[in-house]
Amino acid sequence: MRTRREALALLGGSASTLALAGCETDPNAPYLWGIGDPVRGAALRAPRNFGEPSRWVGSPANATVAVEQQEFLASELATDPRYAPVLNPAVLQTLQQGRAEMRDYLGIPASADPQAVIEAMRRAGAALRAGNPAGAEAALSGPAFPAGPQAVLAKLGAMPRLPRTVAAAGMVASEFDRFDRQR
Repeated sequence: MRTRREALALLGGSASTLALAGCETDPNAPYLWGIGDPVRGAALRAPRNFGEPSRWVGSPANATVAVEQQEFLASELATDPRYAPVLNPAVLQTLQQGRAEMRDYLGIPASADPQAVIEAMRRAGAALRAGNPAGAEAALSGPAFPAGPQAVLAKLGAMPRLPRTVAAAGMVASEFDRFDRQR
């Protein structure tokens, strides 16, 4: 298996290109322009996207990405045949605790379908970035959001520091770094 630098050289890139790939203006942009593994991309972006939720105070559109990415990783890493068998169980446990903490803060029931939460957050974030608050409210209406869309949007705009979420982001990124070093 090639190193990241060798792979980037083959693609005509450099180490700085990899760094820039994690700093795109659209946080929902496909990892490595769609040729990368979305699970790996979400894991490597975890410290930026949900590693410190309080950084998104005043930016509910970015907070939706934090929730979406955390939900995605907690779900995918539990079931993905490529990662579930080799993932350190402590990473998954910490991700699930972080998801529970985030859901508790936002008023999302523990029983809510992760895919429904992911899709709602994706739609709400897109609506907010397009300047359509009514669309964001519509996206956050439904059984996964019993507090109501306005309450969820208010909380998304005032995200606090969530210690379990912070720990989960760091752990998952470290785990994928470990995977890369083993190759």
